Amino acid sequence: MQPTFYKLSVMDTIQIKDKQFTVSIKEQEIQKEVIRVANEINRDLAGQNPIFLSVLNGSFMFTADLMKHITIPCEISFIKLASYQGVASTGTIKEVMGLNEDITGRTIVIVEDIVDTGLTMQRLLETLGTRSPKEIHIASLLVKPEKLKVELDIKYVAMNIPNDFIVGYGLDYDGYGRNYPDIYTVID
Repeated sequence: MQPTFYKLSVMDTIQIKDKQFTVSIKEQEIQKEVIRVANEINRDLAGQNPIFLSVLNGSFMFTADLMKHITIPCEISFIKLASYQGVASTGTIKEVMGLNEDITGRTIVIVEDIVDTGLTMQRLLETLGTRSPKEIHIASLLVKPEKLKVELDIKYVAMNIPNDFIVGYGLDYDGYGRNYPDIYTVID
């Protein structure tokens, strides 16, 4: 008896809890931009053996796809930030969990799913800076330029997006929707 395989169908609209979402960025476009970012990192950081710090939970898909195209010697670690209260960021990092590597004198690439206000990223940069890295770069799948409240040097940006609420490709609504290969924008 052969196993049955199921494929997640691409849907134009999805329902998560009390909200409806419509596709705004297709998986193919996401993958194209992820490869572009990987190529830029490969070019810029050749010979540096960077440590990629993937910020969980949201960046797990971006990190996995990005790392498939990183061809330079590197290491990867996964960190989690304790900074959220409910569904909103407090902008204050209470703890960076999971960073066990010594980053002294190392090139760091923070891999993030989305930067909106930039407050949490600014605090993360300050926190990591106390550990004496050589340099820190940010690679973000998405950036909301009109929502930024602080200046950040985000060297590797896959896509700039408007200030909409989105889900999919690692991003969630109250814990749901991370599994979709496309990115969806809220309708109502």
